[in-house]
Amino acid sequence: MRGLSDRILDLRPAQLIKLNGKELMDSIRASEGRTVACEIVCPVMPLFYDVTNAELAAAFGADLIILNLYDVLEPYIFGIKPEAGETAVQRLKRLAGRPVGVNLEPVDEGRNVVGERVSIGAGRTATRENARLAYEQGAALIVLTGNPKTGVTNESILKAIRIIREELSDGIALAAGKMHGAGIGSEMGEKIVSEKDVESFIDAGADIILVPAPGTVPGVTVEFVKSIADIAHKRGAMLMTTIGTSQEGADINTIRSIALNCKMAGADIHHIGDAGYTGVAVPENITAYSIAVRGIRHTYRRMAMKE
Repeated sequence: MRGLSDRILDLRPAQLIKLNGKELMDSIRASEGRTVACEIVCPVMPLFYDVTNAELAAAFGADLIILNLYDVLEPYIFGIKPEAGETAVQRLKRLAGRPVGVNLEPVDEGRNVVGERVSIGAGRTATRENARLAYEQGAALIVLTGNPKTGVTNESILKAIRIIREELSDGIALAAGKMHGAGIGSEMGEKIVSEKDVESFIDAGADIILVPAPGTVPGVTVEFVKSIADIAHKRGAMLMTTIGTSQEGADINTIRSIALNCKMAGADIHHIGDAGYTGVAVPENITAYSIAVRGIRHTYRRMAMKE
């Protein structure tokens, strides 16, 4: 039996679901840019009626599941019926055999958005109390980011990092950043994050800096992402590149190109978004991405491991 400090590449499902925040970070770092994270929309009906989208993503090569639109005050994941004494997240972890992260959104109500603002429920906001609930419900990772037109700013992300790190200490891993502008005109394209923002996020306690994958947001190039990765790595943090622009539903050649560009830019975690069809990436693209960054050997092993 391998130890929990081993590479996430090598851990079996029964070990993966036991990882806490620090253990998860250590196992990802040891895998040297070969960790695949898939995002799932919780309230959406799965592609197949009797298999959750998280199980599907895991079967096609995901190491880590991230829940979008998960409400910690009204916890619900379509297709999940927790057994007595367990939460929806704990049940999902057991079914998919993967560690689970939860998106929380640091909304800045004082900032105007481009177009009509999208309001979110109280249980999805990045508060101290919600972070505690996400942790108690079984999350190993909290991702501080924003959905389209929600009005999440880098300033509000910074505030959320501080309060959540203070609340949970090292018990949970924290990722922070934006996959797109989230409706903030001054933080779109190549202005999505500055080097100063990255430094501030890490100083406040972020373990992972989140940025769009090269080629997914206008102006976000390999060179831009590499500059962010260099700062993060120098400070001991990691980098998660994200596909949050529905390109998780693009053709396989596009997926492979994005994957290799992310690898060259220094990605430690490769995030694949939830909008392939609806609620999850095109499953074949998860496998194609995984093969591009870690080959058939590790991809097929991950797909085949059941316990």
